Amino acid sequence: MLDGKNIIGYDRTQRGSVTFRTINPVLNKENDTLFYEASEEEVEQAVSLAQKAARFYSETTHGDRAAFLKAIADEIMALGEDLIEIYCKESGLPEGRAKGERSRTVNQLKLCAELLDEGSFVEASIDTAMPDREPNPRVDLRKMMVPLGPVAVFGASNFPLAYSSAGGDTASALAAGCPVIVKGHPMHAGTGSMVSSAIISAAKKSGMPEGVFSHLNSKGHAVGEALVKHSQIKAVGFTGSHGGGRALFNMAAEREEPIPVFAEMGSVNPVVFLPEILKKEKEKWAKTLAGSVTLGSGQFCTNPGIMMGIKGSELEQFAEILTDEILNISPSSMLHPDIAGKYEEGKKMMHSQKGTAVVAEWKEKTEPNVGRQAILKVSASEFMENPKLHQEVFGPFSLLVECLNIEDLERSVALLEGQLTASIIGTSDELRGYDFLIGLLRDRVGRLIFNGVPTGVEVCASMHHGGPYPATTDSRFTAVGHDAIKRWLRPVCYQNCPDELLPVALQNANPLQLLRRVDGALTQSKI
Repeated sequence: MLDGKNIIGYDRTQRGSVTFRTINPVLNKENDTLFYEASEEEVEQAVSLAQKAARFYSETTHGDRAAFLKAIADEIMALGEDLIEIYCKESGLPEGRAKGERSRTVNQLKLCAELLDEGSFVEASIDTAMPDREPNPRVDLRKMMVPLGPVAVFGASNFPLAYSSAGGDTASALAAGCPVIVKGHPMHAGTGSMVSSAIISAAKKSGMPEGVFSHLNSKGHAVGEALVKHSQIKAVGFTGSHGGGRALFNMAAEREEPIPVFAEMGSVNPVVFLPEILKKEKEKWAKTLAGSVTLGSGQFCTNPGIMMGIKGSELEQFAEILTDEILNISPSSMLHPDIAGKYEEGKKMMHSQKGTAVVAEWKEKTEPNVGRQAILKVSASEFMENPKLHQEVFGPFSLLVECLNIEDLERSVALLEGQLTASIIGTSDELRGYDFLIGLLRDRVGRLIFNGVPTGVEVCASMHHGGPYPATTDSRFTAVGHDAIKRWLRPVCYQNCPDELLPVALQNANPLQLLRRVDGALTQSKI
């Protein structure tokens, strides 16, 4: 049962004076539960508990941490239909999406547990002593990754489960051995609170220290700012707007002890059509793109916000079919009145830019907060001259850029900012003839997609969900998959340390049976 309180360690508190309610965007009215924003005192208590828990938790075995993550997954599933109901009430998203996202969240936790069982993430490396080496002896050197310390995670507006309280940031940080404090998103505070209760239940059953996890309610910016500025917070995970992510990044950099902020800040995910493919498969790709643009009312960081192709009859016919396809899809509710309002503002901004024209736009009347899809078009020359046309419009929107020739297309791609993804659509033969264009796209993205759309992010070892700035604050890291854990770790080298004092991963006997780099060779053997 929801009580609107903050979850600090094993306590539930409500010391703040600021309150708020979530909104049901489909009904366009507030939900019942009153939530209490965390006070300065509650923020301090959560961080203090996390700092105290950090030393014990960082030294728990991989097996114990894996069991903890699996227990969280079980506790989330045990919430049953109550979780699905509050998710739908707070997001306006359908039941199928809620259950799918719950499965993704649970699978992320299990994936991190599998990574702990396998153990390679510690990157154990050993160079044994060479006392007789001439002219200089070599000391014994052993290196591995260790947890950073307490992490602040910001819940995302568009994924109440998969990028929020128990989402990828939390799962990977807990796997790394870092206590987590979640700054809940005010749009789905009830969903976050329920999931956080499940995490606490799992922590108690798994014997984890109090403070390994806390969940703080927040209506405005004060709680987030207090967390980022706190000297005991060692890293930040964020998924949201460019403005929000950049503000946190700057704040963290200005601390007396700067800390990393791993922020995913949006993307327009360009889709590039080569000439021959539209001669053969324009109907297929028009239908596919219409579905991708409108999926989830366009509220994905991988929504295809820009399409590019060579101007001519084939592109014109593609646009005509795309118009029919996208207008055959009924618009759906957006996550919140504020998001719906910003989407309409974004569309108006694009409409007002020189040279833009409507390809397709839903004109019929809808219920409040529904995202009415739109496709505009513009020439490549106007696109290259106007940076505003490169901006993300968060919702079911895309801009078709008409290029005069392949050189025009390449120049347009070269001006794109960093993106999470880019897609290139072409026949097998013509893909082999566009190496330069493929290279331009690769240099601007974290995931390059061939003959596919960007929506849909597989949670697995080979996925990279990140990209050059401004898509993220650090293109070397991913928010999805095995390597997400690397954000919350740092290397430590032990020099001439007695074997019995070494971490288990670096001991001579290799009791964890890790694949380690020993004197330059990968091996599981003892030393």
